[in-house]
Amino acid sequence: MDALILKNATLLDLPARDRLEGRDIVIEAGRIKEVSDRPVSSAAARSIDLKGRTVLPGLIDLHVHVMATQLNLGAQPLVPNIRVALKAVPILKGMLHRGFTTVRDAGGAGFALKSAVEEGIVDGPRLFVAGKSLSQTAGNGDTRMRLDYLDPGCPCCSRLGALSRVCDGVDNVLRAAREEFKMGADHIKVMASGGVSSPTDSIGTLGFSAPELLAIVGEATARGSYVMAHAYSAASIRHAVTCGVRTIEHGNLIDDETAALMAEKRVYAVPTLATFAILTRYSDSYDLSPSAIAKLTSVRDAGFESLEIFRRHGVKMGYGTDLLGESHLHQNEEFNLRARVLSPWEIIESATTIGAEVLGMQGQIGVIAPGALADLVIVNGSPIDDIGLLAKPDAGLSAVMKGGSFVRNSL
Repeated sequence: MDALILKNATLLDLPARDRLEGRDIVIEAGRIKEVSDRPVSSAAARSIDLKGRTVLPGLIDLHVHVMATQLNLGAQPLVPNIRVALKAVPILKGMLHRGFTTVRDAGGAGFALKSAVEEGIVDGPRLFVAGKSLSQTAGNGDTRMRLDYLDPGCPCCSRLGALSRVCDGVDNVLRAAREEFKMGADHIKVMASGGVSSPTDSIGTLGFSAPELLAIVGEATARGSYVMAHAYSAASIRHAVTCGVRTIEHGNLIDDETAALMAEKRVYAVPTLATFAILTRYSDSYDLSPSAIAKLTSVRDAGFESLEIFRRHGVKMGYGTDLLGESHLHQNEEFNLRARVLSPWEIIESATTIGAEVLGMQGQIGVIAPGALADLVIVNGSPIDDIGLLAKPDAGLSAVMKGGSFVRNSL
């Protein structure tokens, strides 16, 4: 791979909240070799003058479902496996072109898709996968409708379109966690509360007993990994945090006491405002059920207040979106939504350095520094002055680079 020098770039020093102008970035073999405040020249390297454009580390979305190819998750397990896989391919490519060079899948994607991206078979972000998320019977991941009988032949473990698997009891959840790790999961996702999309639980339902959660967390810890927990209510968040989870997904109904506990335990929050905004905006065309709309409304507005509570108590927040089907196109709207509460510095930090921390990839991604992977986003202007540049990637981004290669370039 040829060496490349990106000249005259503006970088952001996030800890210092400072702009660094006139920087040259030297890239070799897919990594950043040097960042200089003086002009760098090399006869062996190609040079591109960025003319002061802002360069960010590749963006990190910590809550995606790349296998959620449609909004009706209950029907998706009935879709042929090959069709689900093929529909996931453009979803991955779209994320990459929107500037997300790394994503953490929150249920559905597995080792096969991750390795396909790594081998270059599929264009997409670096993938960290959960395999299938774990749900109790009648929990958020149990998409079976309420009928006169419960079908014992649940297809959740065998169908590619199923994002979750149902398991109950300490022995069964432990086996499920071990099987997901066996099949290549990087982390485990649990449903620690009710959800919007599930048909037979309420938002306030607690998911899994303490012994069940402790068993799952213990297995993840033994493997040097961690557990991410879907949780909305303060009670469900406290339950999950007490049992040792590493990240709380959504967290819309957090309270001050629980946020203080998260800060004490150094648990990360991953709010996902975009999914509530988009589902509400297009609820008619998305054909949501009345129960789903009611649950959606109950958590949507609370999401903005949750950002204030997390910030007040010093809980680190990662960037997440949780979009499904055609709504993936709105992945970057999370930037504008968070701007109602947070500063551009805080929002960019959530999508870069904090994301790298959660993934245990500090110094490798989420940063522009010698030795880091050359995952870069080149912005047409300053996102500190206008965070909306990141919210509209078609106009705001002039180039996206992953591993030293441009995946999108209009420089």
